[in-house]
Amino acid sequence: MRRFSDGDPGAARDLYDRYGRAVFTVAYRALGDRSLAEEAVQQTFLQAWRAASKFDPERDPAPWLYAIARRVAIDLYRRERRHDSDREEPEVAVLPHSFEGAWEAWEVRLALDRVPDDEREILRATHFLGLTHEETAERLGIPLGTVKSRSFRAHRRLAELLSHLREATA
Repeated sequence: MRRFSDGDPGAARDLYDRYGRAVFTVAYRALGDRSLAEEAVQQTFLQAWRAASKFDPERDPAPWLYAIARRVAIDLYRRERRHDSDREEPEVAVLPHSFEGAWEAWEVRLALDRVPDDEREILRATHFLGLTHEETAERLGIPLGTVKSRSFRAHRRLAELLSHLREATA
């Protein structure tokens, strides 16, 4: 983060590599449109880059980037809503319900990024593609027992990484 705050372009790429998918997840969840979410990612990292010299490199960048991403998504949502609206009355900004879960989506994306690749591959197959353990084993060409043990480890790891969300809602 010190390199980023000093304006090192390589550090900006590293920051994007680390947080780009999480920013996209928040934007997509809020906007529901892939192209708008991609625009939000670009704008988020552009704004972060412009403000890099003001960022305290001793702090965790995740909350800062999340705040930028959320503001950018809100602005894009309002812009699109204005373009879609033929009404002449003043618009009251009503945000979609999906903004309520944006922080949780951010946290889940960051947690998934911390799961080892072999375990994340199992999670992707079973949760995002809806495959059974047997189908996952066949698709990935690995034994069923390996799928089950990786699935168990991945879920345990995610539960640990996301335990703070459970505590926040209790």
